[in-house]
Amino acid sequence: MVRARENGRPRWPKESLAHIAASHDSPRLSMQNSIAPDVFEAERKNEAAQEKRAAEAAAATPSRRRTAVLTLGALGVVFGDIGTSPLYAMRKSIQGASGQVPDAMAAMGSASLIFWALIIVVTIKYVSLIMRADNDGEGGSLALAALAHRSPGISRRLKSTIGIAALVGLALFYGDGMLTPAISVLSAVEGLGVGSQSFQPFIIPLVLIILVGLFVLQARGTTHIGRLFGPIMVVWMGIIATLGAISIVRTPGVLWALNPYYGINLFLREPWTAFTALGFVVLSVTGCEALYADMGHFGRHPIRYAWMYVVLPALVLNYFGQAGAVLHNPRALGGADDPSSYLFFGLVPHWAHYPMVILATVATVIASQAVISGVFSITQQAVQLGRLPRMEIRHTSATEYGQIYVPRMNAFLLVGVVLIVLIFRSSDALAAAYGIAVSGVMVIDTFNASIVAAKQWHWGVKLAAAVFGALALIDLAFFSANTLKVVEGGWLPLAIAAGVFFVMETWRIGRRAHLDKVRSESMPLDLLLARADKMTTRVAGTAVFLSPRSDSVPGALLHNLKHNKVLHERVIICNVAVDDVPLVHAAKRIEVKKLGKGFFSVVIHQGFFETADVPRALEEARPFGLALDLDTATFFIGHETLVPAEKSIFSRWRTRLYILLVANALSPAKFFKLPPNRVVELGTQIAI
Repeated sequence: MVRARENGRPRWPKESLAHIAASHDSPRLSMQNSIAPDVFEAERKNEAAQEKRAAEAAAATPSRRRTAVLTLGALGVVFGDIGTSPLYAMRKSIQGASGQVPDAMAAMGSASLIFWALIIVVTIKYVSLIMRADNDGEGGSLALAALAHRSPGISRRLKSTIGIAALVGLALFYGDGMLTPAISVLSAVEGLGVGSQSFQPFIIPLVLIILVGLFVLQARGTTHIGRLFGPIMVVWMGIIATLGAISIVRTPGVLWALNPYYGINLFLREPWTAFTALGFVVLSVTGCEALYADMGHFGRHPIRYAWMYVVLPALVLNYFGQAGAVLHNPRALGGADDPSSYLFFGLVPHWAHYPMVILATVATVIASQAVISGVFSITQQAVQLGRLPRMEIRHTSATEYGQIYVPRMNAFLLVGVVLIVLIFRSSDALAAAYGIAVSGVMVIDTFNASIVAAKQWHWGVKLAAAVFGALALIDLAFFSANTLKVVEGGWLPLAIAAGVFFVMETWRIGRRAHLDKVRSESMPLDLLLARADKMTTRVAGTAVFLSPRSDSVPGALLHNLKHNKVLHERVIICNVAVDDVPLVHAAKRIEVKKLGKGFFSVVIHQGFFETADVPRALEEARPFGLALDLDTATFFIGHETLVPAEKSIFSRWRTRLYILLVANALSPAKFFKLPPNRVVELGTQIAI
């Protein structure tokens, strides 16, 4: 007889028990069955309950283990930016508030404002509310905008506003993507100059070497070193929490700053000074949008656990520890131009100073990597949604979702970051430029989330307006305070955002006019089908024509008829449609229509988080009645040469900008991963 063992004790199969009980081979079982059936039944139920609990525990263990792994991963990727903000946020906030009030009041007020910014903006708004607005499990500004855009019962004007706001937020994110690596690495390496002038000449060259090396390594991906990000950030959080706690023990009175009165009192005593300080307080919440943007990679719960149990306590302890250091010794703050004092490193024991500089540099490199990866991801989404020209997108990992590399954007960021470091040359100067882009994105996120809450969470307009209206006032206060820094350096992210927005708008409007022009010069598909048998000779083989529309004849097909005067035996008109969802389920990816006379219409659906792969998608069309042999099929694409028209929708120089964008866009053959030896390009000229 076979026995199964569970939880360390033998378990007999049920059929064996029934056989023993029936044959009375066991006196004990017979006695229980005949004399005390209730007792036997109770024992059986108890054993079944124990088995059920054991199964549930076994099922829960992998889930808890996976959650722990994801939480550790989130610490390394999601919280790098906000986790390194203590390097400069408290120092700049106190310096911004201490002009007209005593240093002690500025320290207490800044600590209170930062604490409540972390609670209201990050914990309540992003972690508790906005992370509920997932677009099929994905987050981020574009995903939120797409979710708000398809809300029921909203007007066309509001949809247009959502679309424009999404473009503005996208443009601001690029400004943030350039500033974050520069200010983060600068603020860490500047620790070398604390207490010694001998290292000052080497700070800028060392920062440039680190940043250039970081961008050069992007092509190799971060699959292997990325596994170290989480443990390193755990060490970083633990150390900054310990340093802050030691300082708090020395000056426990700083904990009174948990009371919002100290932040409010700063506004009551010196309203203008306090308002100016808000422009630096916002530095403590830079990176909060990453919590939402990376939700699709790690999940809502691991990010919330990492924030509530690790990151938030560590940040609060360190910020209050820095404020306590100023209360204990006002000279710890240093002056704006005093490299001999740096508040964050003032908490570090002398013997651990240089190891802490190294650890801070590594932490800021991790933060920079997270932002760079975010720029790559948002670029992929913008390209898929038709907001930017086609670019090469490489997947740097076969197993890690979202590990991509965009060479053109990497070069753009590298040049921008190097120029920013050379222009500003210090984290103090960069702090004046940093923050306006982040606060602008926060305003847009609040606006889109309010629409989702009102229309999809069924809050109603009044409740959504009350909750998100209050949050929007805080965002607008941060944004308004940052506008005061435009002259000092805030112009930079605005200039970057304006340039990116102008390019995206030029591409969007020009592309729409371009496609309208192509459609006006094309033939309706129904007309071609009606004349297909009479107009030309049919030849053996399969031809696949890529088309931006599925209801008109592709230009490449018309030119093939015009020049070669043949039509393939089987013609597939393929259209790639990007839906306003991050990922498209496999069951909904392909639409195949048999049009007759050997013609097929294929629509390939994909999400804005996905990379197009037309051959792979066509291979999945077999269940829909379309069997395609890629080794014998020929792919036809149009190669369009644009020239300025006499009456263009743009000015002459903007028309030339659009023509330049089209000329530098990635070839459709490469973008859609068509087999190179099976592609035929047919050229044409279009006046735009």
